[in-house]
Amino acid sequence: MKLSVIIPVYNERDTVLDAIRQVRACGVPDLQLIVVNDASTDGTRERLEALPPSPDLTLLHHAFNQGKGAAIRTAQPHVAGDAVVIQDADLEYDPAEFPHMLRLIAAGRADAVFGSRYSGREIRVDTWWHYFGNRLLTFASNLCGNLHLTDMETCYKMIRADLFTAMPLECSRFGIEPELTARLARRKCRIYEVPIRYEARGFDQGKKIGWKDGVAALWYILKYNFLSRG
Repeated sequence: MKLSVIIPVYNERDTVLDAIRQVRACGVPDLQLIVVNDASTDGTRERLEALPPSPDLTLLHHAFNQGKGAAIRTAQPHVAGDAVVIQDADLEYDPAEFPHMLRLIAAGRADAVFGSRYSGREIRVDTWWHYFGNRLLTFASNLCGNLHLTDMETCYKMIRADLFTAMPLECSRFGIEPELTARLARRKCRIYEVPIRYEARGFDQGKKIGWKDGVAALWYILKYNFLSRG
């Protein structure tokens, strides 16, 4: 089964090449990497363009910064695999988790597999406010979507490619997480969760999501569970 990995990148010069290397070494033999540079200004683009051409790698560039969701939407029509997952370029998440997530889709048991940061595995302790925000948004998403997830905001959402490419995605920033979750819930998809490793980083290390994104996420939870027709 071929796995398409979408890597949105914005000012991740120091980690993006390592992220690509780790994805290639994740243990899934058939990979497609779609790297979307969201108008980085720190030399990320130059490092990406210095990579040797490879049939497993597609590089796309935004002319101006638009957000993580916009990068995912840009990658959407280029997906050629049987399943798709998003990998942040900052390496808070470990691509070595992909094989045990993919096996549930390959076996025909799941339409989507979420990698949960809060379901029993060891993790680096995050700030209380970030943890509380995640729990609040997960609760709201579960309530509105009639789900029982432990980590709706996880980056690791692996989805059958035919479902993913058919979704009329709209969000441009971090609202893409509740949007994807709501669209899967409304389609009555079979969603599994598996525990994953997670190395949280702080705002002093380049973390980009903030409290305004959390407030916006509450609106997106309501919108995509109840108001959107897509």
